[in-house]
Amino acid sequence: MTPAIDYLDKHDITYRVLKYQPNLDGAAGMDAAAKLGLNPDQVLKTLIVALEGKSGQRRLAVAIIPAATGLRLSALAKAAGVRRAMMAEPAKAERTTGYAVGGISPFGQRRALPTYLDCLAIAFDRIFVNGGRRGLMLEVDPNDLREACAARVSDITSTTSPPLRGSR
Repeated sequence: MTPAIDYLDKHDITYRVLKYQPNLDGAAGMDAAAKLGLNPDQVLKTLIVALEGKSGQRRLAVAIIPAATGLRLSALAKAAGVRRAMMAEPAKAERTTGYAVGGISPFGQRRALPTYLDCLAIAFDRIFVNGGRRGLMLEVDPNDLREACAARVSDITSTTSPPLRGSR
């Protein structure tokens, strides 16, 4: 169905597919939570960020955070051991992952990127992530996500910041 589902099947990761009619104007994670009746803290959004080292060289990474929160770029930079972090350009995120913005899944991306999972996500038995396109969510065990993506667990969110626009 999508590269994300193919990845989960290939690696024998247990998942459940949930479908909904997406609102293309809003934040995908909050839209999914509302339409599927899910706890927004369990619905995660996958953000593509650029990490800038001391030399000025940039590399892309993935930040996975609850939909109801905002990404603290300074906390991500600290967790990654770099000078600063910024949101990646949407076109670059799409080219790198193979997914359209608003439908980026942490699974089955074209290229494996360093991944940072917010510590709030591992508080639940099950979490929901994008399945590779808007309107498609995957229910998975957070430990399966952490292992499959070799994700580093860190406190990278802020509940006082609104979710970043264009980073669904």
